[in-house]
Amino acid sequence: MTAKNGLEALLRPEDSILVLIDHQPYQFTNLNSHEPTMIVNNVVGLAKTAKAFDVPTVLTTVLEERGGYLIKGLQDVFPDQKPIDRTFINTWQDPKVTDVVKASGRKQLILAALYTEICLAMPTIQALAEGYDVFIVTAASGGVSLEAHDMAVRRMVAAGAVPITWMAVLAEWQRNWAREETAAGVAGVILEHGGASGVAFAWEMQLLASRIASTGL
Repeated sequence: MTAKNGLEALLRPEDSILVLIDHQPYQFTNLNSHEPTMIVNNVVGLAKTAKAFDVPTVLTTVLEERGGYLIKGLQDVFPDQKPIDRTFINTWQDPKVTDVVKASGRKQLILAALYTEICLAMPTIQALAEGYDVFIVTAASGGVSLEAHDMAVRRMVAAGAVPITWMAVLAEWQRNWAREETAAGVAGVILEHGGASGVAFAWEMQLLASRIASTGL
């Protein structure tokens, strides 16, 4: 595992792999730590960000026939990818998932899940012991209560995980606005899923367009 400070501690798209766990209807029915619409927005925004940076993304569900298909907004980001369905509660005990991660050779493991205290905590704690740098996207994860979510985050941090929000992931991957090959894609994700940041960015574009129209610059 790398240090938790210094430049090398920041996320890099070429070293990252994203695993999104159990964003399914059954899980949302008892999601009480966050407003469900926010989790939907955030996990879809995270997935679109990963796609913009060509970061490998693993989609996985548990007991799909009973728990429901992956939410449509998330599946729509990767329409040709069939989520890996599991019986294991702990994703990291299923070789169908871990074999994909290991084959990538990437060590910056980014996880988001429902629920935080179960489906996020279990693989996080196990993967940390296997030498992965685990980043838990708390804004795209949620628990059955605020206490359950908060206690799970504390437990994972104590074990060595790094808590992060989806927009912070985006910023660390982009790192430099001179990285033009991803800047446009990132801007599109912020406009669609960035909340007030997206509104402010749209306003900035409006003002810039008005200036160009009025001055010809």
